[in-house]
Amino acid sequence: MTLVLHNTLTRKKEPFTPGNPEQVTMYVCGPTVYNYAHIGNARPAVVFDVLFRLLSESYDNVIYARNITDVDDKIIEASIEQNVPIEEITKKYTAIYREDMAALGVLPPSIEPKATETIDEMIAMIEGLISGGHAYEAEGHVLFNVPSFKDYGALSGRNRDDMIAGARVEVAPYKKDPADFVLWKPSDEAHPGWDSPWGRGRPGWHLECSSMTEKHLGRTIDIHGGGHDLIFPHHENEIAQSTCAHGHELYVRYWLHNGFVNADKEKMSKSIGNVLLVHELLKQAPGEAIRLALLNAHYRQPLDWTESGLDQAKRTLDGLYGTLRRLQDVSADATDLPDDFRAAIQDDLNTPKAIAVLSRLAHAANTTESDADRRRIKGELLASGRILGLLQSDPESWFKGGGDRTIDEASIDALIEARNAARAEKNFAEADRIRDQLTEMGISIEDTPDGTIWRLSDS
Repeated sequence: MTLVLHNTLTRKKEPFTPGNPEQVTMYVCGPTVYNYAHIGNARPAVVFDVLFRLLSESYDNVIYARNITDVDDKIIEASIEQNVPIEEITKKYTAIYREDMAALGVLPPSIEPKATETIDEMIAMIEGLISGGHAYEAEGHVLFNVPSFKDYGALSGRNRDDMIAGARVEVAPYKKDPADFVLWKPSDEAHPGWDSPWGRGRPGWHLECSSMTEKHLGRTIDIHGGGHDLIFPHHENEIAQSTCAHGHELYVRYWLHNGFVNADKEKMSKSIGNVLLVHELLKQAPGEAIRLALLNAHYRQPLDWTESGLDQAKRTLDGLYGTLRRLQDVSADATDLPDDFRAAIQDDLNTPKAIAVLSRLAHAANTTESDADRRRIKGELLASGRILGLLQSDPESWFKGGGDRTIDEASIDALIEARNAARAEKNFAEADRIRDQLTEMGISIEDTPDGTIWRLSDS
């Protein structure tokens, strides 16, 4: 089976063929670290983590870069508001972002470059663009001259008027063309800045990804990913910069973009007050459930985030981990991915269909009496879950909260033993009383042919 990806640039699915199978390269736009990440920020991290896992299964050397934007006007504003150095803001929120993404099962990227560590490369790229007639200096700024790149707009498919309106460009008398965008801007002593041939200043946001991609992955890369909101102007500008800086070499072979995340059918907005922070959601649900809720819709489609959707994700994981708990004494076969799972995940990362395969496997495991089938199914469940970043925890740990809540397991086990003794004596009133006591303690129990099992309830 061949991996097929939807290329935003060509607007169609294409078989994935890396430029060099010995070194597959992927770059994904990471966070601007001035605040907590919201669930919309988490979606590309989770989606491209699945792609990273899938590529790593097929290729020995996958280099995945996800950047950190640690110099930006929003960061400057946050440092002024909080009256702390910029480095304090960026260090704090970089650490929080990494912790939150790790809680969602997101693997660390191969490389995590920072904008402030790539200033020399940005200046060099600007110099090349100026010498090639694609950029110009004006009043302390350096701007990219959009009309110098005839293919500008190919990624977004917008006409010129739409692009100018969509970019909400700054009206500035020093621009040669209204669509021209900033590569370098002046900085006063109150703002972060670096010496350059055009005076003390700092880079424009679009420039950093082009420079970091070239520095760490090369002039042409296999995959570039990010949220749908980055198609224009950010990725459109990246293409213009990199293509012109590199003598019109191809910049990216496959462009991938994930859809927006809405909150109860409304766009997340600070003014509405419905911005859902990952940091807060992790207090309400396990990170694995949040991850599954993000994967329950195809990555290119909008995702409507709801509490009921998160609850359903938890229940789905309860069922899957319940199957694995019933298979805990079964040795998993070393197995390849099942064909229907591979067909789904390699069809442009169709995670809803892939998740449905997990449910099919669980049902098969719960109904078969064949030890060979149980060994095979357990292996397939674990292998498929590994690609999705799911089902990698110990089942008992999942049902007992993963250590997030303080529990007295010995007391719970003693109560369950007392309840079972009451049932054996047909003292059902006492058995019911003990069940109610366990419920008040936040413990759910289930009587199975192999005995009574318990888990922390969601409340």
